[in-house]
Amino acid sequence: MVSTNALSCCGSRGLVAAGRPRIGQLKGAVHSALLPGRITQLRAAAEDSVQQDAASQIAQNAQEIAQNIELAQKSASKRLQRRRQQLTYQASAIAATTGVGALAILATYYKFVYHMGGSSDAAAAAAFPWADMAGTLALVVGGVVGMEMWARWAHKALWHDFQPGWALHKSHHEPRIGPFEANDVYAIMNAVPAIALCLYGFLTPTMTGSLCFGAGLGITLFGIAYMFVHDGLVHKRFPTGPIAELPYMKRVTVAHKLHHSEKYNGVPWGLFLGPQELEAIGAGPELDRLVEELEARSGAPSRK
Repeated sequence: MVSTNALSCCGSRGLVAAGRPRIGQLKGAVHSALLPGRITQLRAAAEDSVQQDAASQIAQNAQEIAQNIELAQKSASKRLQRRRQQLTYQASAIAATTGVGALAILATYYKFVYHMGGSSDAAAAAAFPWADMAGTLALVVGGVVGMEMWARWAHKALWHDFQPGWALHKSHHEPRIGPFEANDVYAIMNAVPAIALCLYGFLTPTMTGSLCFGAGLGITLFGIAYMFVHDGLVHKRFPTGPIAELPYMKRVTVAHKLHHSEKYNGVPWGLFLGPQELEAIGAGPELDRLVEELEARSGAPSRK
């Protein structure tokens, strides 16, 4: 029995030992047969993944490019629209300035020629109304200064604090649509007394007439200057050229922008004397700082 079992055990071990090489060969054959296919599958999967990622990236880039093109087109359209608005307002400003200026010069000339009776002889020259002309010139200056004081008071009392006035003026504190705004009505309203004074003074050959004529001219000159500085220089409604580089005009510009910021409860209310209003309430250092920043952005040398 022992001998038979031993032989049986030895035979089994021999069969196992003999079968191991065959199993190994079988595994190798299976591995060799499956490996190329698996590699092909993995390679195909990797290529599909790369293609999908590439397609996704291309689609994303195309979308970004389309968005950038759309933004660029909108920006270009806005710039073109703004430029057209500026040209429209600039044409209006130049036409108004040229027309009113020419009319004022002719009216002044013919007013004093009328005083002289249309004669050029020595007696008429000696009778030239120099006092009337001096009064006219004095009221021109007075009209300009007086309009700054009037504008300062009216701006606060009538255009901000008075609700009907604010109904028109608020368009000036909101984004403007088109070349004009409801607030421009005030320019027409201020032109009415100027025209009335000039007409009365032109037709009245007395000192009173000369004073009224001068006051009307002063209001007119202030309106022209206000249009170029306020509308053109400060709010960029049309280009104003080299006046933007004048040091005091920079202070006026910054002062009026502080009015729009309402940092000091609306101060300054005036335009040309706005810097003095800020200095009077202790905001001079803030004004100086903002002017320095403006000059730094524009590349202009510091005034300090």
